Amino acid sequence: RPGPSRWVPLGRPEYLRQECEMSLRRLGIECIELFQLHRIDPKVPADDQFRALRDLQKEGKIRYVGLSEVNVAEIEAARRIVPIATVQNQYNLAYRNSEDVLDYCGGNNIGFIPWFPLATGDLAKPHGALAKIAKELGATPSQVALAWLLKKSPVMLPIPGTSKVKHLEENTAAALLNLDDSIMEELSSA
Repeated sequence: RPGPSRWVPLGRPEYLRQECEMSLRRLGIECIELFQLHRIDPKVPADDQFRALRDLQKEGKIRYVGLSEVNVAEIEAARRIVPIATVQNQYNLAYRNSEDVLDYCGGNNIGFIPWFPLATGDLAKPHGALAKIAKELGATPSQVALAWLLKKSPVMLPIPGTSKVKHLEENTAAALLNLDDSIMEELSSA
């Protein structure tokens, strides 16, 4: 990333190798458990990027490969070259444009990591469905949003960011919420 708010895809194989090796050195490890290609670089053939990841995996520098902001066709293209363990696309109660990707991941046992999992838009307004259900359950809207994600698919792996221990504890407690089918339907149709 050239800056904190700029994502410029850089997928040249030599760059991917350099970033992997720099990460290994910085972390003081021999193998990165999960190496995510955060964007496919449109200026570099996608297969070249996937082959670079495959080569790093074969060399034992990365254990698992993940992709981010991809569609089903791109996942399938990558899987012809290297096994894909995870996909990280934007997905939450308010933004569900990756339903087909989530379904594909579920059908192929690929972990789905929703980024920006707590974006809830109008749903979180004081009289919105999320706030109403949260109140009924004695939970926070964030907990309900995370519980919805967790129930949505067995391959769902939300990783909400937080800077406070209190929020971390709240987020973790979301796994204990039991949303029945009627609540899931109400949230999904809101």
